[in-house]
Amino acid sequence: MAGALVLLLPFLFPSLFTPFSHALPSVLSEWNAPKPRHSRLLKSALQRQTSDEQQAELWMPLAHQGWKPCARSGSTSALPEKSQGYVQVFLDGGLNQQRMGICDAVALAKILNATLIIPHLEVNPVWQDSSTFMDIFDVDHFINVLKDDIRIAKELPDEYFWSTREYYATAIRATRVKTAPVHASANWYLENVLPVLQSYGIAAIAPFSHRLAFDNMPEDIQRLRCKVNFQALVFVPHIRVLGDALVSRLRYPRRTSEVDNTSYLKNIGGGSKDNQGTGKFVVLHLRFDKDMAAHSACDFGGGKAEKLALAKYRQVIWQGRVLNSQFTDEELRSQGRCPLTPEEIGLLLAALGFDNSTRLYLASHKVYGGAARISTLRNIFPLMEDKKSLASSEERAQIKGKASLLAAVDYYVSMHSDIFISASPGNMHNAVVGHRTYENLKTMRPNMALLGQLFLNKSLTWPEFQEAVIKGHKSRQGLLRLRKPEQSIYTYPAPDCMCNA
Repeated sequence: MAGALVLLLPFLFPSLFTPFSHALPSVLSEWNAPKPRHSRLLKSALQRQTSDEQQAELWMPLAHQGWKPCARSGSTSALPEKSQGYVQVFLDGGLNQQRMGICDAVALAKILNATLIIPHLEVNPVWQDSSTFMDIFDVDHFINVLKDDIRIAKELPDEYFWSTREYYATAIRATRVKTAPVHASANWYLENVLPVLQSYGIAAIAPFSHRLAFDNMPEDIQRLRCKVNFQALVFVPHIRVLGDALVSRLRYPRRTSEVDNTSYLKNIGGGSKDNQGTGKFVVLHLRFDKDMAAHSACDFGGGKAEKLALAKYRQVIWQGRVLNSQFTDEELRSQGRCPLTPEEIGLLLAALGFDNSTRLYLASHKVYGGAARISTLRNIFPLMEDKKSLASSEERAQIKGKASLLAAVDYYVSMHSDIFISASPGNMHNAVVGHRTYENLKTMRPNMALLGQLFLNKSLTWPEFQEAVIKGHKSRQGLLRLRKPEQSIYTYPAPDCMCNA
């Protein structure tokens, strides 16, 4: 009892702990939920009503836009009889950055006529996840789909057992290539990596993320990258099973009386279907973790304690080097450079026409400020769910504490939703938007600059806010955009991965 009382003291008597919050901002700043910053809009959002006509238009699937996937199922040319050697890549970043790196690695192996060793995924310094390629992706499917395009080996041959990450970390090695420029051309690799392969039989490239150009590539290389991304990379079975279960529970929600603590996986359907058949749901990727908040240098309403905590975190992680910190909060917001808070993304969704009966799945690893920060969003959308609310602890046991596997589940559910919306641009946003574009699925992209300016206007009424939001997002609901020079093929798959139908 005494221990519980000690833990509850900061919540029962917060004023007593104010001095400590200044002394230990990184610890206590997340305890106190900031007050709503847009209370006037929030009050109207909670009382909103949406017409049946507006709902029908909102949930209407995308019309055919004249493009279709055209990644070929097989290679147009036979594999050369002899490989030039083995190529290794070491990929850092989160799941979706690594996913793009895997696609580039396959393309590079094709360019060099090399045998690709299954890519090594670095331990993410933020999430501390040591999941391997085989923990996340179905490796046998990966190899089988690409068997006519390149040679792939699960492990290094015995003669190259020494070529490990630890080996390259201790000294300069002749077989390591660490000078690949960002978005290097195919010729750069032919001139700088092929000689290493020919001399030593193996080349290890680190770093490799974002190290292959998107422009001036042969059509077959571009199509191969698409084939990897949209056909070869499939999550391991237990990720797909859990993802299917979550999707089913979102479409066919159980009545409260039917919910218990037992495992649902044996009965994926879960509950009764309503009279109208399959229910609809939207996935919201809420990119509002501490890393994102600190790097943006924006003010999120948490007061002095939060500012000190984020400044301290910024100093530890980036030694204070954050480009945005030279601008004021108002300047950053008006330029669309501040991530949307849970409150702000809730107001956006409400203005677009989503009502309080919307089934909303929250795709996010860890939200800065926790449940307290999300409470306003939950008030606007009471039927909001996530992995924890939809699946039992037993079902989540295999992904618990593993950021890459958690992200894989969210990616899978995102690809099966009726609508996907991301609160802020990033690798998850880019990967899912590109994949859903390839499949012609509806995706809403927030107009960050417009929203920043609207939220700065404290005198704006709800009708004015809603009219501006709807007008500013008419062309941002899944309209296919052709890739421009230097843009990512994984975010904009047309015309490289798609054919004009």
